[in-house]
Amino acid sequence: MTTTAPTRKTAAPKRVPMTSLRKTSLTAGVLYLITFVSIPTLSLYSPVKEANYIVGSGADTQVLVSGLLEIIVALAGIGTAVTLYPVLKRQNQGVALGFVSIRTLEAATIFAGVVSLLSIVTLRQAGAGPNALVTGQVLNAQYHWTFLLGQALLPGINALLLGSLMYKSRLVPRVLPLIGLIGAPIIFASVLAKYFGVYDELSVWSLLGALPIAVWEFSLGVYLTVKGFKPCRITAEITAEETAEVSAVGTRPTQQGATA
Repeated sequence: MTTTAPTRKTAAPKRVPMTSLRKTSLTAGVLYLITFVSIPTLSLYSPVKEANYIVGSGADTQVLVSGLLEIIVALAGIGTAVTLYPVLKRQNQGVALGFVSIRTLEAATIFAGVVSLLSIVTLRQAGAGPNALVTGQVLNAQYHWTFLLGQALLPGINALLLGSLMYKSRLVPRVLPLIGLIGAPIIFASVLAKYFGVYDELSVWSLLGALPIAVWEFSLGVYLTVKGFKPCRITAEITAEETAEVSAVGTRPTQQGATA
Protein backbone atom coordinates (compact mmCIF):
# COMPACT_ATOMS: atom_id res chain seq x y z
CA MET A 1 0.00 0.00 0.00
CA THR A 2 1.41 3.34 -0.99
CA THR A 3 0.72 6.62 0.71
CA THR A 4 0.96 10.03 -0.83
CA ALA A 5 2.81 12.64 1.14
CA PRO A 6 0.79 15.76 1.73
CA THR A 7 1.79 18.55 -0.56
CA ARG A 8 3.09 21.71 1.00
CA LYS A 9 1.49 24.95 0.10
CA THR A 10 3.96 27.32 -1.44
CA ALA A 11 3.91 30.64 0.30
CA ALA A 12 2.99 33.49 -2.01
CA PRO A 13 5.94 35.78 -2.65
CA LYS A 14 5.82 38.95 -0.66
CA ARG A 15 5.29 42.09 -2.66
CA VAL A 16 8.27 44.39 -2.51
CA PRO A 17 7.12 47.77 -1.18
CA MET A 18 7.58 50.73 -3.47
CA THR A 19 10.25 53.09 -2.16
CA SER A 20 9.87 56.85 -2.08
CA LEU A 21 12.44 57.17 -4.87
CA ARG A 22 10.47 54.80 -7.08
CA LYS A 23 7.27 56.72 -6.35
CA THR A 24 9.01 59.96 -7.29
CA SER A 25 10.43 58.62 -10.55
CA LEU A 26 7.13 56.96 -11.50
CA THR A 27 5.12 60.11 -10.83
CA ALA A 28 7.56 62.32 -12.73
CA GLY A 29 7.69 59.87 -15.65
CA VAL A 30 3.92 59.64 -15.99
CA LEU A 31 3.60 63.43 -15.80
CA TYR A 32 6.21 63.82 -18.54
CA LEU A 33 4.25 61.45 -20.76
CA ILE A 34 1.04 63.38 -20.03
CA THR A 35 2.67 66.53 -21.43
CA PHE A 36 2.42 64.95 -24.88
CA VAL A 37 -1.40 64.83 -24.88
CA SER A 38 -1.52 68.27 -26.51
CA ILE A 39 0.04 67.05 -29.79
CA PRO A 40 -3.42 66.88 -31.48
CA THR A 41 -3.92 70.61 -30.86
CA LEU A 42 -1.63 71.34 -33.81
CA SER A 43 -4.51 70.34 -36.06
CA LEU A 44 -7.47 70.85 -33.71
CA TYR A 45 -6.66 74.55 -33.36
CA SER A 46 -6.54 75.12 -37.13
CA PRO A 47 -10.20 76.31 -37.50
CA VAL A 48 -9.93 79.04 -34.84
CA LYS A 49 -6.83 80.42 -36.54
CA GLU A 50 -8.79 81.16 -39.71
CA ALA A 51 -9.39 84.88 -40.28
CA ASN A 52 -13.19 84.48 -40.65
CA TYR A 53 -13.74 82.11 -37.70
CA ILE A 54 -15.72 84.68 -35.73
CA VAL A 55 -18.30 85.13 -38.52
CA GLY A 56 -18.40 81.44 -39.52
CA SER A 57 -20.25 78.43 -38.15
CA GLY A 58 -17.27 77.63 -35.94
CA ALA A 59 -15.85 74.43 -34.44
CA ASP A 60 -16.20 75.54 -30.85
CA THR A 61 -16.15 72.10 -29.23
CA GLN A 62 -12.97 71.23 -31.08
CA VAL A 63 -11.26 74.38 -29.85
CA LEU A 64 -12.53 73.90 -26.28
CA VAL A 65 -11.13 70.35 -26.20
CA SER A 66 -7.80 71.66 -27.46
CA GLY A 67 -7.73 74.29 -24.73
CA LEU A 68 -8.44 71.65 -22.11
CA LEU A 69 -5.57 69.50 -23.39
CA GLU A 70 -3.18 72.42 -23.15
CA ILE A 71 -4.33 73.18 -19.59
CA ILE A 72 -3.59 69.57 -18.65
CA VAL A 73 -0.13 69.90 -20.21
CA ALA A 74 0.58 73.10 -18.29
CA LEU A 75 -0.34 71.53 -14.95
CA ALA A 76 1.57 68.34 -15.74
CA GLY A 77 4.62 70.41 -16.65
CA ILE A 78 4.62 72.10 -13.26
CA GLY A 79 4.10 68.69 -11.68
CA THR A 80 7.24 67.26 -13.29
CA ALA A 81 9.41 70.00 -11.82
CA VAL A 82 7.83 69.97 -8.36
CA THR A 83 8.05 66.16 -8.17
CA LEU A 84 11.71 66.04 -9.17
CA TYR A 85 12.83 69.03 -7.09
CA PRO A 86 13.47 67.16 -3.78
CA VAL A 87 15.83 64.82 -5.64
CA LEU A 88 17.45 67.33 -7.99
CA LYS A 89 18.23 69.88 -5.28
CA ARG A 90 20.79 67.43 -3.86
CA GLN A 91 22.82 67.98 -7.00
CA ASN A 92 22.40 71.76 -7.23
CA GLN A 93 19.61 73.54 -5.39
CA GLY A 94 19.88 76.77 -7.39
CA VAL A 95 19.63 75.06 -10.77
CA ALA A 96 16.83 72.82 -9.51
CA LEU A 97 14.90 75.87 -8.30
CA GLY A 98 15.50 77.51 -11.67
CA PHE A 99 14.02 74.46 -13.37
CA VAL A 100 10.86 74.72 -11.25
CA SER A 101 10.61 78.46 -12.01
CA ILE A 102 10.99 78.08 -15.77
CA ARG A 103 8.51 75.21 -15.83
CA THR A 104 6.02 77.41 -14.00
CA LEU A 105 6.65 80.30 -16.41
CA GLU A 106 6.12 77.93 -19.34
CA ALA A 107 2.77 76.88 -17.87
CA ALA A 108 1.79 80.53 -17.47
CA THR A 109 2.44 81.21 -21.17
CA ILE A 110 0.35 78.16 -22.07
CA PHE A 111 -2.56 79.49 -20.02
CA ALA A 112 -2.20 82.91 -21.65
CA GLY A 113 -2.31 81.36 -25.12
CA VAL A 114 -5.38 79.27 -24.27
CA VAL A 115 -7.18 82.36 -22.98
CA SER A 116 -6.48 84.13 -26.29
CA LEU A 117 -8.06 81.42 -28.44
CA LEU A 118 -10.97 80.80 -26.08
CA SER A 119 -11.70 84.53 -26.24
CA ILE A 120 -12.16 84.17 -30.00
CA VAL A 121 -14.70 81.41 -29.36
CA THR A 122 -16.53 83.66 -26.92
CA LEU A 123 -16.69 86.48 -29.47
CA ARG A 124 -18.13 84.15 -32.09
CA GLN A 125 -20.72 82.73 -29.69
CA ALA A 126 -21.71 86.24 -28.66
CA GLY A 127 -22.40 87.15 -32.30
CA ALA A 128 -19.77 89.88 -32.43
CA GLY A 129 -19.86 89.76 -36.24
CA PRO A 130 -17.47 91.38 -38.75
CA ASN A 131 -16.65 94.20 -36.33
CA ALA A 132 -14.68 91.71 -34.23
CA LEU A 133 -12.52 90.33 -37.06
CA VAL A 134 -9.61 92.61 -36.21
CA THR A 135 -9.90 91.65 -32.54
CA GLY A 136 -9.78 88.00 -33.56
CA GLN A 137 -6.60 88.60 -35.53
CA VAL A 138 -5.02 90.33 -32.53
CA LEU A 139 -5.90 87.41 -30.26
CA ASN A 140 -4.46 84.96 -32.78
CA ALA A 141 -1.27 87.00 -32.94
CA GLN A 142 -1.06 86.95 -29.16
CA TYR A 143 -1.34 83.16 -29.18
CA HIS A 144 1.39 82.93 -31.81
CA TRP A 145 3.85 84.94 -29.75
CA THR A 146 3.04 83.31 -26.41
CA PHE A 147 3.51 79.92 -28.08
CA LEU A 148 6.84 80.96 -29.61
CA LEU A 149 8.26 82.46 -26.42
CA GLY A 150 6.64 79.88 -24.15
CA GLN A 151 6.20 76.40 -25.57
CA ALA A 152 8.99 76.79 -28.13
CA LEU A 153 11.72 78.74 -26.30
CA LEU A 154 11.33 77.72 -22.64
CA PRO A 155 11.60 73.94 -23.22
CA GLY A 156 15.12 74.62 -24.50
CA ILE A 157 16.01 76.39 -21.25
CA ASN A 158 14.44 73.53 -19.30
CA ALA A 159 16.56 71.08 -21.26
CA LEU A 160 19.73 72.93 -20.26
CA LEU A 161 18.76 73.08 -16.58
CA LEU A 162 17.34 69.59 -16.15
CA GLY A 163 19.78 68.04 -18.61
CA SER A 164 22.80 69.36 -16.71
CA LEU A 165 21.38 68.11 -13.40
CA MET A 166 20.60 64.66 -14.78
CA TYR A 167 23.93 64.39 -16.59
CA LYS A 168 26.05 65.30 -13.54
CA SER A 169 24.01 63.29 -11.04
CA ARG A 170 23.75 60.14 -13.23
CA LEU A 171 20.16 59.64 -12.11
CA VAL A 172 19.43 58.39 -15.64
CA PRO A 173 21.73 57.10 -18.42
CA ARG A 174 23.84 60.01 -19.61
CA VAL A 175 22.78 59.56 -23.22
CA LEU A 176 19.27 60.83 -22.34
CA PRO A 177 20.22 64.27 -20.95
CA LEU A 178 22.84 64.52 -23.68
CA ILE A 179 19.98 64.55 -26.21
CA GLY A 180 18.43 67.48 -24.37
CA LEU A 181 21.72 69.36 -24.06
CA ILE A 182 22.30 68.99 -27.80
CA GLY A 183 18.70 69.84 -28.64
CA ALA A 184 18.68 73.07 -26.61
CA PRO A 185 20.87 75.19 -28.96
CA ILE A 186 19.04 73.68 -31.95
CA ILE A 187 15.64 74.81 -30.70
CA PHE A 188 17.10 78.21 -29.75
CA ALA A 189 18.25 78.67 -33.34
CA SER A 190 14.85 77.55 -34.62
CA VAL A 191 13.02 80.00 -32.35
CA LEU A 192 15.31 82.80 -33.51
CA ALA A 193 14.58 81.93 -37.14
CA LYS A 194 10.82 82.00 -36.51
CA TYR A 195 11.17 85.23 -34.52
CA PHE A 196 12.60 86.97 -37.58
CA GLY A 197 10.16 85.29 -39.98
CA VAL A 198 12.56 82.95 -41.76
CA TYR A 199 9.91 80.19 -41.52
CA ASP A 200 6.65 79.67 -39.66
CA GLU A 201 5.58 77.42 -36.81
CA LEU A 202 4.07 74.70 -39.02
CA SER A 203 7.06 74.35 -41.36
CA VAL A 204 9.22 71.24 -41.63
CA TRP A 205 12.21 73.18 -40.29
CA SER A 206 10.25 74.10 -37.18
CA LEU A 207 9.37 70.44 -36.61
CA LEU A 208 12.99 69.35 -37.04
CA GLY A 209 14.16 72.06 -34.65
CA ALA A 210 11.80 70.88 -31.91
CA LEU A 211 12.35 67.15 -32.47
CA PRO A 212 15.46 66.62 -30.26
CA ILE A 213 13.77 68.25 -27.24
CA ALA A 214 10.64 66.17 -27.83
CA VAL A 215 12.75 62.99 -27.99
CA TRP A 216 14.58 64.01 -24.79
CA GLU A 217 11.41 64.64 -22.79
CA PHE A 218 9.57 61.58 -24.09
CA SER A 219 12.52 59.23 -23.53
CA LEU A 220 12.99 60.66 -20.03
CA GLY A 221 9.32 60.06 -19.27
CA VAL A 222 9.49 56.47 -20.50
CA TYR A 223 12.71 55.72 -18.61
CA LEU A 224 11.50 57.17 -15.31
CA THR A 225 8.19 55.33 -15.64
CA VAL A 226 9.65 51.94 -16.54
CA LYS A 227 13.08 51.91 -14.87
CA GLY A 228 13.19 54.65 -12.24
CA PHE A 229 16.37 56.37 -11.07
CA LYS A 230 19.73 54.71 -11.59
CA PRO A 231 21.75 53.96 -8.45
CA CYS A 232 24.04 56.93 -7.80
CA ARG A 233 25.29 59.15 -5.02
CA ILE A 234 21.93 60.90 -4.60
CA THR A 235 19.88 57.71 -4.46
CA ALA A 236 22.38 56.24 -1.98
CA GLU A 237 22.07 59.31 0.25
CA ILE A 238 18.27 59.25 0.20
CA THR A 239 18.14 55.51 0.84
CA ALA A 240 20.59 55.81 3.74
CA GLU A 241 18.57 58.64 5.30
CA GLU A 242 15.32 56.70 5.00
CA THR A 243 16.93 53.58 6.46
CA ALA A 244 18.29 55.60 9.38
CA GLU A 245 14.85 57.11 10.02
CA VAL A 246 13.21 53.66 10.03
CA SER A 247 15.88 52.34 12.40
CA ALA A 248 15.44 55.31 14.71
CA VAL A 249 11.69 54.76 14.85
CA GLY A 250 12.15 51.04 15.55
CA THR A 251 14.57 51.64 18.46
CA ARG A 252 12.49 54.28 20.21
CA PRO A 253 11.17 53.06 23.56
CA THR A 254 7.43 52.78 23.87
CA GLN A 255 5.64 55.26 26.07
CA GLN A 256 4.88 52.56 28.64
CA GLY A 257 8.49 51.40 28.73
CA ALA A 258 9.78 54.95 29.05
CA THR A 259 7.57 55.70 32.04
CA ALA A 260 8.14 52.38 33.81
